[in-house]
Amino acid sequence: MSKIEPPDLFSLSAAVGWMELGNATEAWAELEKVSAENQQQPDVLEVRWMLLAQAQHWDAALEVTQALVHAAPNRSSSWLHHAYATRRASSGGLQQAWDALLPAHEKFPREATIAFNLSCYACQLQQLEEARSWFHRALKLGGKDEIKAMALGDPDLQPLWAEIREL
Repeated sequence: MSKIEPPDLFSLSAAVGWMELGNATEAWAELEKVSAENQQQPDVLEVRWMLLAQAQHWDAALEVTQALVHAAPNRSSSWLHHAYATRRASSGGLQQAWDALLPAHEKFPREATIAFNLSCYACQLQQLEEARSWFHRALKLGGKDEIKAMALGDPDLQPLWAEIREL
């Protein structure tokens, strides 16, 4: 795929700006101005996913993330968004999210967020040893204080909070 050029680039930038201002209606309007040939560009798909996730339209978000993983398999965010949407879509769940994200760890072994999210999924699947293992990987890959703070703010990891506080 080629790089997005003006005027599509301007519309995409405007969509991001409206989204950051909390105006999803205007963000959608700008995103729709992007030409048909650029609608499958990873940056456009990612903004579309953000808007759908913000509105909690998980089934539509899942469709977008499937296109995003196809269009940008070398972006870790593609896989993270896909797993996030998979967990929440009507056809998904925790196990499906785990299954969607696990291959991303092989592709991005140094990405702390992937290890962190796998820890969350394992914890919610009541696989606490697996959750601990992934959490410790996340600690090694990311900043310890940052990962610990994220964990103590994430209810998915609540079963491990007492242990995490001691780290």
